[in-house]
Amino acid sequence: MPGNILRTITAAAYPFVRAGLFRLPPETAHHLSLAALRWVQDAPLASFDEATFGPAQPVELMGLRFPNRLGLAAGLDKGAHCVDGLGALGFGHIEVGTLTPRPQPGNPKPRLFRLKPAEAIINRMGFNNPGIAEAVHRLEHRIYPGVLGVNIGKNFDTPNEDAVSDYQKCLAAAYHTADYVTINLSSPNTKALRELQMVAQCRPFLEALLAERDRLADIQGKRLPLAIKIAPDLEDDHVKELADLFVELGLDAVIATNTTIDRSGVGHLARAGESGGLSGRPLRQRATEIIHQLRTHLGDRLPIIGVGGISQGADALEKLQAGASLVQIYTGFIYRGSALIHDILTTLDDDDPITRRPSARCSSRG
Repeated sequence: MPGNILRTITAAAYPFVRAGLFRLPPETAHHLSLAALRWVQDAPLASFDEATFGPAQPVELMGLRFPNRLGLAAGLDKGAHCVDGLGALGFGHIEVGTLTPRPQPGNPKPRLFRLKPAEAIINRMGFNNPGIAEAVHRLEHRIYPGVLGVNIGKNFDTPNEDAVSDYQKCLAAAYHTADYVTINLSSPNTKALRELQMVAQCRPFLEALLAERDRLADIQGKRLPLAIKIAPDLEDDHVKELADLFVELGLDAVIATNTTIDRSGVGHLARAGESGGLSGRPLRQRATEIIHQLRTHLGDRLPIIGVGGISQGADALEKLQAGASLVQIYTGFIYRGSALIHDILTTLDDDDPITRRPSARCSSRG
């Protein structure tokens, strides 16, 4: 199905489909949605041409050419089952995972909860995934021509002092097929993982992982960009310390932000007391604040990918104006479907904010 026709059809149908999906348990609805996307790409209805990624314009970042500024955040397609089907909806980049060296089932169910009045989700999935090897095998057969990111983590039973070994294994496994790799130290759903964001632990961890990247680059003849995803719950001074560290060590991008453990503004809602990471509309302001802090401190030294609470085109615009060069969506996509993709791409095409902010050069140079 050529161009953005698939996006148009799914956008029109999704309000009716969502009504049925939202009557089901969230994780059941999630699996049914992925099954439908697999059917689209196996039919095959997923195809790509110049109109697929329009109307927004391409951008160069991290030495890569992104067909547009919009991506899909990690977490929706953990096992890399639907990259072609999702890509055909118009995402300029797709991030799969989080993937770990060994398969793992994740945390006990139920572990996914909707806060519908807030257009939010709480999850405590716990890196449930089929393992890096199986996912990479699927990725080797993709036809999606956009940028592919692979988000990596550690197995739940790997202690923090040995965690870098898990990340090195994942990096090595994904190196030949990924366009970039994201280091996930910021999920709140793997015990003690966020402790690795402390500078004293983060420095030796990243040094070891970057050394492995350099070793693999020598063997495979390409330098794979490495991004890192940070939490929205960090103190301002901590954000600045991490930003300095990322620049010093030579990371290629920072993704801001992951889900939050804060429940401000949603505490009165049913299910708000569930443990896990909160995503969706309530995260918008804090994620944007982190982006602004990073850009103010970084200047042009490191590009930022903005994610958190984007539920309309104006929210994506806000992230870019705060200092991001790319944006990603997840929860807003669950609530609005591919209509959100069209809204964002149209908004960014009509009014490109990148050319108006002091950090504009970062979007074109990476």
